[in-house]
Amino acid sequence: MDTQHLSAPPCAQPLNPRGITHLNAPHTTRFTTVGNHLAQHRQLSLTAIGLALHIQSLPDQARVDIKTLADRFPEGETRIAAALRELKAHGYLAQVRKRLPNGRVVTHTVSYNQPHAQHPGHGPAPATPTAAPRPASDDVPPPPLPADPSIENEPTTTPVPPKAAKPPLPEPRTPDLDRHRTATALLTTLHHLDPRLLLSERAVRHLSPAVAAWLERGARPEAVRLALTTDLPSPLRNPAALLAHRLTELLPPPAPATAPPPRGDDRPAPPPPFHSCEGCERAIRSPQPGAYCRDCRDGGLSTPSAA
Repeated sequence: MDTQHLSAPPCAQPLNPRGITHLNAPHTTRFTTVGNHLAQHRQLSLTAIGLALHIQSLPDQARVDIKTLADRFPEGETRIAAALRELKAHGYLAQVRKRLPNGRVVTHTVSYNQPHAQHPGHGPAPATPTAAPRPASDDVPPPPLPADPSIENEPTTTPVPPKAAKPPLPEPRTPDLDRHRTATALLTTLHHLDPRLLLSERAVRHLSPAVAAWLERGARPEAVRLALTTDLPSPLRNPAALLAHRLTELLPPPAPATAPPPRGDDRPAPPPPFHSCEGCERAIRSPQPGAYCRDCRDGGLSTPSAA
């Protein structure tokens, strides 16, 4: 009963290990230390975590505004702005206002390698071996700085005026199917002159009424084509927007109205009818038959007396 069977197979072993296996090599230069509280944050999006890692790897005084980051990464300004808001809400970024020696108040961004809300008393973040001590900031935007009594008139940043609304594209006053077809054909063949002017079907439908307005004002298709294709910028990033700008800003004035034909008593009298000259049988205009032409009168012939 207690005999051991040495030929029994061993216990089954797992065929493949599950999960991830780390093969880490130590870094000696060009590396950034990131805490797991950021790398494994359960409330931050993956975009915000990656953006925080990028910002922490930058040197001091590097630009981290939305436009600079959007030029660096493909996510676009909207997603980058949302990720920055996440990092501010969780204490990894803060905006601090400072007064310059000339009295101007500026705002700059402070990055924390640990959420500054976890520091006792919201004090400055602890310094790392490669970073200088960081200024304190709260989760909410700081209140405006008090006025300096030594400065009579504190200079402030000049407010940026709102962008003026773009003028609408011109449209023809009266619809004309042939004119609209000419405008569509003109737009769809612009790429024959410059391959960069290959427009989408939606752009052609959007710009065709504006070209028709040019044709309605007396502009010939060759003149419209020349106005749209001369001195194109390089690089040409948005051909449809450029054509819309030129069609709006370079719109020619309306053609002068032609005088209507006279009516009623203002209508000129019809010319006299044709008759044959009595001297040379030449056709001349005369109120009555039996008249002579100018050559016959100069030659000595006289008009016969009336019967």
